Amino acid sequence: MYEFLAGPMLWVTFTVFIVGCIWRVVRYVRGLSWQLDRVAYRPHFALGAKYALKSILFWLVPFGSRSWREKPGMTVLFFAFHIGIVFVPLFLEAHAVIARQRLGIAWPSMPAGLADGLTVAMLVAGVGLVIRRLALPEVRIITTGYDYLLLAITMAPFITGLICRLGGGEGWLLAHLITGHLMLLAIPFTKLSHMVLYFCSRAQLGMDFGIKRGGERGRGLVW
Repeated sequence: MYEFLAGPMLWVTFTVFIVGCIWRVVRYVRGLSWQLDRVAYRPHFALGAKYALKSILFWLVPFGSRSWREKPGMTVLFFAFHIGIVFVPLFLEAHAVIARQRLGIAWPSMPAGLADGLTVAMLVAGVGLVIRRLALPEVRIITTGYDYLLLAITMAPFITGLICRLGGGEGWLLAHLITGHLMLLAIPFTKLSHMVLYFCSRAQLGMDFGIKRGGERGRGLVW
């Protein structure tokens, strides 16, 4: 089972993940209105690109935008959660070994202690996000079981991975591989696609406000 999950299934999962993410980006761009969006973007591309990049970068930095500064608690939870999600799977030593053995890719890795710390921080932040959805009426009213399911799918590989790290047996290793595959396969087909669509939507907002709403006259504003 391990050889299948860490071998042929790995290729299938990454293929679906990459092709699916590309499909979501293409679908997003093709869905832009010619009248409202693309007509304005084309003749003012340089200005639009400037504000698209500004929007993306400032929202990627903790407290870089006004909205992040207005909700510091949410900002801490958000970045602790997403930093763990991105950096642990990419730079965990065990994953780097698999990438080298199965995919033939030389990949850097982070110290095990740092990976453990980021994993724990991510899981604590995940619990905090669940509590936030339950506690705040304005968030609870737009939350469904689907949102909790996606949080569970996202956190499961980290829970099982941490148990493996602490000495779990082969069953936990298989559970870690299965939940990892499930999370990657879910990304292109669920709300988890914001992993790539974030860059599209933030670029669109930056271009929209920069070109059509007088953003070039503003100071210190990031949309």
